[in-house]
Amino acid sequence: MTRIAVLNEHADGEKRVAATPETIKKFIGLGAAVIVESGAGAGAQIADADYAAAGATIASRSEAIAGADILLGVQGPPPDSLQGVKPGALLVAGLNPFGERSRVDQYAALGVEALAMEFMPRITRAQSMDILSSQSNLAGYKAVLDAAAEYGRAFPMMMTAAGTVSAAKLFVMGVGVAGLQAIATGRRLGAQVSATDVRSATREQILSLGAKPIFVENVKGIEGEGSGGYATEMSDEYKAAQAELVSAHIAKQDIVITTALIPGRPAPRLISDAQVASMKPGSVIVDLAVEQGGNVEGAVAGEVVVRHGVRIVGHRNVPSRLAADASALFARNLFNFLSAFWDKEAKAPVLPDEDEITEAIRLTRGGQVVNARLLG
Repeated sequence: MTRIAVLNEHADGEKRVAATPETIKKFIGLGAAVIVESGAGAGAQIADADYAAAGATIASRSEAIAGADILLGVQGPPPDSLQGVKPGALLVAGLNPFGERSRVDQYAALGVEALAMEFMPRITRAQSMDILSSQSNLAGYKAVLDAAAEYGRAFPMMMTAAGTVSAAKLFVMGVGVAGLQAIATGRRLGAQVSATDVRSATREQILSLGAKPIFVENVKGIEGEGSGGYATEMSDEYKAAQAELVSAHIAKQDIVITTALIPGRPAPRLISDAQVASMKPGSVIVDLAVEQGGNVEGAVAGEVVVRHGVRIVGHRNVPSRLAADASALFARNLFNFLSAFWDKEAKAPVLPDEDEITEAIRLTRGGQVVNARLLG
């Protein structure tokens, strides 16, 4: 019988958990035994008793790891916390392969088969397994709420007997999953929303949500998308034209939310200190890329700083700020992945070597680092 261990998270501020009572019942339905490390769900308001009621066994970390065939985590566990792990065990989590490259080598040395869920290819059959999309969706929503909390005024236009309150002007930079949710949330709260992206194909998405697209018109951008649905670096000509357009627009905004990321590289700089200074005092910027270097000059990871009278919000691990919902979605992503490869006779997942998903997410195997993106 396949033994699945659900690990308690070690990273500072991480409140999410990689399995919920819902997914534990589903794993047990597949014929697996599930062991949950005591306290694993506390940050997401899931008590050990809830896991036990779903059929899991509650144990210490060493007891959970011992004999486990599959280890589930949100972030990659410190390798020294995996002593006693069974060689060949699957480690399924968000492993930050580029940022924690040395850790990947240590997973290989332990003999585990590390599977990085953030390397999941953006193909149709993997959509339900995509942790980046599920977590970015919540991050985009929470970014607008964080902006509202920092902004000292109302979002919607209000017509009262005492006069009219103007709607807040909200500008979203980067129209991926997080950006689209930020647009939708800003609109629901009554803001006047505009958005931009280097991918011209996002114009229709922006319009479909009732927002105003802000695009460079006379310099060619990206007609479609880069690898995996992400943007790629633009030409210097486009960057210059975009900077000029955006500068004029930012100066008129009350709130800006930046979401731009390029996998394996520092986040692109979208807003300069001079552009921050051009905004009205009391304005707010939320930088969702702050942990990868930031889109905004002056943003500080884990802090809300004030520059030129503008509040720059740089919260770390934004999905963890909605831990219960983020955990529910993350746990379903992991279950959807493992169940898609589940062999009913073996009562275990079987990952074909030639499969597109397996090739994309497998980092280590047989004591070696095997992922082409890390070896290239």
